[in-house]
Amino acid sequence: MPALFTERLELFSNPEHRQLLTKLQRGVEKESLRVNSEGRLAQTLHPRVLGAALTHPSITTDFSEALMELITPVSSSIDKTLHCLDDVHRFVYANLGDEQLWTTSMPCVLAGEEQIPVAQYGSSNVAQMKTVYRHGLGNRYGRAMQTIAGIHYNFSLPQPLWSLLQQVDNDEQKQQDYITNAYFGMIRNFRRSSWLLVYLFGASPAVCKSFLNGRDHQLQTFDHGSVGLPYATSLRMGDLGYQSNAQGELAICYNNINNYIDTLKDAITQPHPAYQKIGIKGDEGYRQLSTALLQIENEFYSPIRPKRITQSGETPIGALRERGVEYIEVRCIDVNPYLPMGIDAEQMRFIDCFLLYCLFDESPPCDEQDRLHISDNLRKVVNRGREPELQLQQHSGPISLKKWGSDMLNNIEAIAKLLDQAHGGSDYYQACEAQRQKVANPSLTPSAKILADMKKNHQPFFHVAQNLSAQHNDYFRSRPLDSEQQQAFITASQQSLADQKDIEQSDTISFEDYLRDYYQQYQQLSSS
Repeated sequence: MPALFTERLELFSNPEHRQLLTKLQRGVEKESLRVNSEGRLAQTLHPRVLGAALTHPSITTDFSEALMELITPVSSSIDKTLHCLDDVHRFVYANLGDEQLWTTSMPCVLAGEEQIPVAQYGSSNVAQMKTVYRHGLGNRYGRAMQTIAGIHYNFSLPQPLWSLLQQVDNDEQKQQDYITNAYFGMIRNFRRSSWLLVYLFGASPAVCKSFLNGRDHQLQTFDHGSVGLPYATSLRMGDLGYQSNAQGELAICYNNINNYIDTLKDAITQPHPAYQKIGIKGDEGYRQLSTALLQIENEFYSPIRPKRITQSGETPIGALRERGVEYIEVRCIDVNPYLPMGIDAEQMRFIDCFLLYCLFDESPPCDEQDRLHISDNLRKVVNRGREPELQLQQHSGPISLKKWGSDMLNNIEAIAKLLDQAHGGSDYYQACEAQRQKVANPSLTPSAKILADMKKNHQPFFHVAQNLSAQHNDYFRSRPLDSEQQQAFITASQQSLADQKDIEQSDTISFEDYLRDYYQQYQQLSSS
């Protein structure tokens, strides 16, 4: 084991220090498409009974009116997080009428771009900005790509744990600078190793043919309704999903926060020729927020992001510049169609162990060779992750996926044992052992199970996904909330509608002036 990793294990072998590991903070954001009874994308508006998507704390929309996002509060308890996610699912299902939620990351049958309604958030300036941004995404990448769903896993460490680490490191920086640098070290290691999460939890090896809609692709025809790749794990994370050729020009560096911010700032402020051709406005109204490579930070597609909660009207990188990194957001997790909520406690425990491994291990700066290996390894695992004897690339040379995965799991399991000692029981270790079995036997991965079900049942991807969606629909509807829980959600929905109205009434400037003032913040960001 590397020296730093060993030191961290020894540090937390102290029972007093180990208890800090029970205070890890996490929250889940889970996306799902609303579909009608035939499994086609819902054309209805976001149900008013679910509140205002702009202001509701736990129920919102992403790109489309039909792409729901269910959000848990931050918690140090995995069980509490899942309980909250279960409750919000039960409330949503109880108010969907004859609609239901689609339970896979890759979408249902799509009937063309115009049948994918862009999300609406009201008449306020902030609401208009959110909608125009989405029109921009549709004009730049196509609306179909934006119907892909995923799970975002937000993770942070408690302040006393950071204080301990800084103390034993004899680090004399301001504590927030130490925390920010440590998070960036975690991010660098995550990017080097994120292929493991994609292999273990990827659940999108196939897609309905309607998703392609004439697009060029390298996929194979599986049946009359499906295309995919025989060893694929997560097409969502590949060329069909959250990737962009234009963004290939971005050389985002995670070696320090200033380089990260300055690179994103340039991408948000410098015009991009292809998007200049689209223009900002047309006869139909706004086509996009700007002609830059990125309209805003969220357009940069990355498996992981450094985050800081923003103040009203503040830009994300402005918040990072002012106050440093507060938490990280993992974005490479597919919705598992075999789980009612798309994720479960076992998976969350493993992700926690994996993220601590990324934090505890040595994290040297990335160079150009690192960047190429990271992108190449991810691409291989996305498209061929279950291929026998697949070789990946480390600095020292080629290595098999199974060997590298097994080596990582040895260290991750050492962390799991610490977490089990802190919490009691063996849940964390068992979570790691379940993943070790997947590394040894690819048929146990969700991606393999989906293809096996398609073959066994002689069904295209759409019908397998539709059947699983129907099962989860029955599961949640058969467990209605009690009257007190129901009323709490109704109150929250009503409050969100009132909050949206207050925001609309508080606007004092035009949308054009609002956008000008917003983008002025990027120009005023102090240089590194």
